[in-house]
Amino acid sequence: MKHLISILLLACTVLALPVKAAQVRYISDDLFTYMHRGPSTQYRIIGSVNSGTKVTLQETNKESGFSKITDDRGRTGWVNSDYISKQKGLKERYPALEKELSEVKAALAEAQSSGDEKMASLKSSLQIRTDQIAELESQNNQLNEQLMSSQAEIRELRAKIDTQKDDLLMKWFTYGGMVAGAGLLFGLILPHLIPRRRKRNNGWA
Repeated sequence: MKHLISILLLACTVLALPVKAAQVRYISDDLFTYMHRGPSTQYRIIGSVNSGTKVTLQETNKESGFSKITDDRGRTGWVNSDYISKQKGLKERYPALEKELSEVKAALAEAQSSGDEKMASLKSSLQIRTDQIAELESQNNQLNEQLMSSQAEIRELRAKIDTQKDDLLMKWFTYGGMVAGAGLLFGLILPHLIPRRRKRNNGWA
């Protein structure tokens, strides 16, 4: 019984220890990035992660420049370390700025009767926040345009790859048919090209 209790206590201690210092990171605002099964582009793609997605950083391979992450859907894979950032994405920052803008507007409405100096300060703060929102909206529009352009380019490249595969297969079939036809033709002509020995009258060659 004591032995069983000791084993249970040891198991609880091991489970309580941190496996590794996993860190919270975000996919940077570069459209989206592919998730690979291993630490390079040579490994199979298992999915994609959108910009601004909150991920858990498991480890980093400095030699390949890839990092192992777990995304918000529970998938674990490797992405380019350049696309991982400590800063939250636009999707998470935008609502906070919008909320702050609303609060500044409310404060401005309450302070309209408190003096020109305070009013000027609030207007300046409002302008800064408005400029930030406008900049974020502009960046978001640019990212959407880049996303559509990249997706169109990917579709075009995939179509070219499929066409090249079909052309290569057809060439191999053609070459194979030519070799087989040449071999057959050679086999039919060769017996007529080799002169036959005439038999002597005595029956000896």
